[in-house]
Amino acid sequence: MTEIPGDGPAIDAAAAMELLEPLTDIVAQAGTAVLSTVRSSMQVDKKPDGSLVTEADMAADRILADGLLKLLPNVPTLSEERTHLARRPYKGSFFLIDPLDGTTEFIAGRDEFTINLALVTNGQPVLGIVGAPALGLIWRGVVGHGAERLLVTKDAHARAAQPIKTRQHPGPGGAWIVAVSRSHMDKRTQAFIAARPGAIRQVLGSSIKFCRVAEGGADIYPRLAPTSEWDVAAGQAVVTAAGGTITDSKGAALRFGEKHEGFLVPEFIAWGDAGAVS
Repeated sequence: MTEIPGDGPAIDAAAAMELLEPLTDIVAQAGTAVLSTVRSSMQVDKKPDGSLVTEADMAADRILADGLLKLLPNVPTLSEERTHLARRPYKGSFFLIDPLDGTTEFIAGRDEFTINLALVTNGQPVLGIVGAPALGLIWRGVVGHGAERLLVTKDAHARAAQPIKTRQHPGPGGAWIVAVSRSHMDKRTQAFIAARPGAIRQVLGSSIKFCRVAEGGADIYPRLAPTSEWDVAAGQAVVTAAGGTITDSKGAALRFGEKHEGFLVPEFIAWGDAGAVS
């Protein structure tokens, strides 16, 4: 498989709306492939950076790659499993995918793993789809056009959609509900949470944390340590489409597909209430 140069046509949010259903189909198909993997006997390998990769990651990646190539052959794709093919910087639009976010959760037998797909235009995610196949859920959104949660049957065909919105923070005296990682925590993030007395922590795996913010089940999701672009972009689009915002610790916007070392996002905070950014 070869990667086309990173200069795909620019797709705005209005045009992205036309792609939402076929892209959701591709994510659902990848989810079905992941669920068909027998975890007790699957192959697990280590990548050069020491992270784990399973046959489920690779099966989902093949389905996503093939589906995207058929749907929009002129739009490049950056996948976690094919970074060696990346042609940065990406101009115009490109797809940014994590075929299996939460591989550690998946290997451990938990259900909090996701498939992340974002359409990024001029450095900003305009469309995001996060599928949680073991939970029978898909969250999706197009910036400026709203977000929704889908209930998905095991065969990935029948879907019931429900609009979602972030919640307004209750203000002084109201407890912050903070989505936090089960597997990753650092001192800066701990201090950020501690600065909000009475904060209630929701411990979750994978990009489901973004989705809890998007549907109003959490106020904020901070990660003040480096993570990868494909871990963030789809969730950012869903949160933003639902009424929230994503910034760094200084309130600045994030950028994707440029020349970040190792495809890293140095830090981010997902805010459900854009007016609460501080």
